[in-house]
Amino acid sequence: MGSTIAEKILGAHAGGKTVGAGDVVVASVDFAMVHDARAGNALKRVEQLGVERLPFAARTAFVLDHYSPPPNVEAANTHVAMRAFADQHGAVLYDVGDGICHQVLPEGGHLTCGDLVVGTDTHSTTYGAFNALGTGVEGTDVSAVMMTGKLWFRVPETIRVELKGRLAPGVWAKDVTLTMLGRLKAEGANYRVLEYCGTAVAAMAIDDRMTLANHAAELGAKAAILEADEKTRAWLKAHGAREPRPVRADADARYVERIEIEASTLAPQVARNHRIDDVIGVPEVKGQKIDIALIGTCTNGRLDDLRQAAAILNGRRIARGVRMIVTPASRQVYLAAAREGLIEALTAAGASVEAAGCGTCVNITGHLITGDGQVVISSANRNFKGRLGNPNSEIWIGSAATVAASALTGCITDAREVAGGEWRPATKAA
Repeated sequence: MGSTIAEKILGAHAGGKTVGAGDVVVASVDFAMVHDARAGNALKRVEQLGVERLPFAARTAFVLDHYSPPPNVEAANTHVAMRAFADQHGAVLYDVGDGICHQVLPEGGHLTCGDLVVGTDTHSTTYGAFNALGTGVEGTDVSAVMMTGKLWFRVPETIRVELKGRLAPGVWAKDVTLTMLGRLKAEGANYRVLEYCGTAVAAMAIDDRMTLANHAAELGAKAAILEADEKTRAWLKAHGAREPRPVRADADARYVERIEIEASTLAPQVARNHRIDDVIGVPEVKGQKIDIALIGTCTNGRLDDLRQAAAILNGRRIARGVRMIVTPASRQVYLAAAREGLIEALTAAGASVEAAGCGTCVNITGHLITGDGQVVISSANRNFKGRLGNPNSEIWIGSAATVAASALTGCITDAREVAGGEWRPATKAA
């Protein structure tokens, strides 16, 4: 019996073993990440154990992105401690404004095909866009990784998802993941790997592939992994990554489930009612009034997301009474968007552009607090009740194109029905 991609990666990192779903292995980790909202546990554990030498610290990134900028003294002191720790032990440091952990790790060339990467965030599944196994762990786990370079894993079962055909213009990976959530429901892939393949995946640009892998967290997935191709290799090379070690599943690999989706039939989707799995097609709810529009987060704050928005809003103004916030996923994304004129186009349209970080997504910084009865359309990953500081408001989740089109009209709108809404990225790797 053959092996899935996840089984091959975990087996290779557990001494070259052949492993299957349900096996428990101790595996060597290629890179680790801890962000500021979970750093306290990691630092406390290292201090409790009295460990002075951390051999794996140099392959661990400390990312100051959730408290960006710090909203209180406690958060500021966490940043002080993280900077000091990184200096003392030689860890990689990404400071306030550098960007969101799941964007800066690939941008920084810290991972490549075939890698095993852990991070203190459920959306560490993002790294699967590069044919790596990325998964979320706790801060105490990262402290163990810094000491030993290893961590234990139970090998997950895998669901193979084949996306046939090609997404229509105006439909994005966000709409695929929302479709999956509507089908499997939140946590419907608990502790399983989503192995995405098919012609529609191959046609996606890297930014959209990262969205596909990232959003697997809402399905409860342990990881999401895509096959590598020339786009993958070119992107990794452009960002200084190590030589890739592409991994493909065997033809006779065993899957717990196989799902086929005809991508060309998909329409833009939104999630509503404080539930990420209460999913409905945009055409069925168009006209729903919105008050606030948010584009950004680790899920949809990349360059192509800003391009989608600018294609719709360039030379126009958002609807009267609508507040729009844009948060690029990293400093590099912001600078690239500035060079392309996207920041100017979005700002002229009435949007406010914030520094790269997670604070707006989870309302840590308090920059986006909703009023009673207000409706938000957001490209973020979650719409839990009270997520933006007020349980008496609503959050709808959609693609960056859906958010921009809705900001333009003042109500939830199918991007395919407005000029610029069918923008597609150039077929280049970056």
